Amino acid sequence: MTGRRTFLKEALISGTAAALVKPAVATPTSTAPQRPLVSRPSPALVAAEAQGDALAPSLDEAPATDAAHIGNPGSDFMVDLLRIAGIDYVATMPGSTFRGLHESIVNYAGDTHPQMIVCTHEEASAAIAHGYAKVAGKPMACLVHSTVGLQHASMALYNAWCDHVPMTVIAGNIADATKRRPGVEWYHTAQDLGALVRDYTKYDDYPVSLQHYAESFMRAYTMSVTPPMAPVLIVADAELQEQPIADPHGITVPPLREVSPPAASADALQAAATMLCAAKAPVIVADRAVRTQAGLESLVALAESLNAPVIDLLGRMNFPTRHPLNHSSMQARLLADADVILALEVGDVWGLTQSVPDTIGRASKRRAKPDVRVISISTSYLYGKSNMQDAERYYAATLPIGADAQASMPALAQAIRTTMTAAQRTVVEARAATLRASHDSMQHAAREAAARGWDGTPISTARLAQEVWNVIRHDDWALVSPPGACSQWPNRLWDFTKTYQFIGAGGGYGVGYAAPAAVGAAIAHRDAGRIAVSIQTDGDLMVLPGVLWTAAHHQVPLLMVMHNNRAWHQETMHIQRMAGRRDRHPERGRIGTVLQDPPIDYASMAKSMGVWAEGPISSPADLGPALTRAMAQVRSGKPALLDVLTQPR
Repeated sequence: MTGRRTFLKEALISGTAAALVKPAVATPTSTAPQRPLVSRPSPALVAAEAQGDALAPSLDEAPATDAAHIGNPGSDFMVDLLRIAGIDYVATMPGSTFRGLHESIVNYAGDTHPQMIVCTHEEASAAIAHGYAKVAGKPMACLVHSTVGLQHASMALYNAWCDHVPMTVIAGNIADATKRRPGVEWYHTAQDLGALVRDYTKYDDYPVSLQHYAESFMRAYTMSVTPPMAPVLIVADAELQEQPIADPHGITVPPLREVSPPAASADALQAAATMLCAAKAPVIVADRAVRTQAGLESLVALAESLNAPVIDLLGRMNFPTRHPLNHSSMQARLLADADVILALEVGDVWGLTQSVPDTIGRASKRRAKPDVRVISISTSYLYGKSNMQDAERYYAATLPIGADAQASMPALAQAIRTTMTAAQRTVVEARAATLRASHDSMQHAAREAAARGWDGTPISTARLAQEVWNVIRHDDWALVSPPGACSQWPNRLWDFTKTYQFIGAGGGYGVGYAAPAAVGAAIAHRDAGRIAVSIQTDGDLMVLPGVLWTAAHHQVPLLMVMHNNRAWHQETMHIQRMAGRRDRHPERGRIGTVLQDPPIDYASMAKSMGVWAEGPISSPADLGPALTRAMAQVRSGKPALLDVLTQPR
């Protein structure tokens, strides 16, 4: 950090400081030594400035000095635990309550394994960890600064909680009141720090010894990565970080053991197989069902064993988009006709059978037949909390199975194969041609819809998605942005075949998730040698624009294409709906919901943070060549942003 003290120190060395003061009058007859024109700041002044708004020591107070030096601080041991857990990155914005851990990461660990991902906001650090885990399949740790840092990070933790994503959060704190300096350190301390986020973390603890820390850390990590996955919090006390390890040989580190995910019982799967084999119109609905390519292949095998159409709710990349059993865009008709629905890690099972339209009174109505049978396989039955209402409305499934869907799918497919009679197999085989024709019709309808307004200005979101696809399709690519804001055009037009090619939805739908999650996901893709692309909404980027600097600083290859409709357009529509319902002026719904007057120059903003950028692009004819130029930067290992003026949706 360059500041007053650094400048004065450099000025003393270079002589620049002489220009800052009036020169002394020469006295040739005097032989007394001349005092320096500018004095070095005293240690007490340095301490006072470092203290910030805390009660500063008097400037004539003797500076505090350490009587001894520490060669084996507790924070070194904490870093060793990160290494044992295989955590490669720690995302953080610096904070004094974890200064011991910070120093251990950069010096003891050499800023490698784990490497520090430097962020400009704690919410960004947690959201980067969120996006990373969804691609890497393991947590990124994030360090947060006690009360203020954890509260900043809390929105991103909530997103990860709703999204069932593992995250290891380490928060600094100073438990012993006698060790806190007067002033700021009291504001930055809590007696029960975990209480701030306990409603949306799976586990938290405040260890009081290094042995306690080792056991709690391993417990927390194991719980985080075991379905149902979720963030966990460990509080690292500052004294525990900074004091020497009293007895290094007296600490036992528990071995890290992978916990087998809970699979459904044989009896439950047999009951499900019997129901599905007898169904005349079975439908499979997948939300956060698939974590790996093996899981995707298991779902394909399961669907093919029944010739059942699959609705991918896009919580994850669950099913290949061009597989003939993918009928995701035909959700309403399929659910209305279904006699058996198999819901795999579906967050809102009630919403499959009923809906609440946004009309006056909000009276619910049925989507499915009254006698539809629902089989729900989900880890949500195994764990949950009540304050945050992410559990959605309760639905009593016909056959609820508390288990991990991915772990259960192979056995379910096998049970179907052994249960199905010859007559049932004939019915199943007869569905194939009809479903293939229906899928082809769905694909054709998507292409026709995308062609509407193809040459319009602002640029349509369908054309934006297709032009991006044209420049990435021959790379090893991945889409690292949520699907909703651009009418799911990538999922309707692109050829998704791998789980890593799509990051899925964002969990709690908190604005500000997409940009940092894209950076985190792009870090994981960089490590795997892949190209990451995001279609980034403008309102979301403005919540945490500093992630552009993080991407540039760490040379993260990411193509960020702005879906810049210069509005929080969903909110615009809400206000317009309210105005129309009340017979008022819907055109005034833009007041307070648009990002204009002045419009934001995203390209200049990105350039100021070291990211290659162009735009705004308003002509459809200019979009393809601009994307080609941007991709050249990304293929060279750098981030690039292309600002594109778009239709609202």
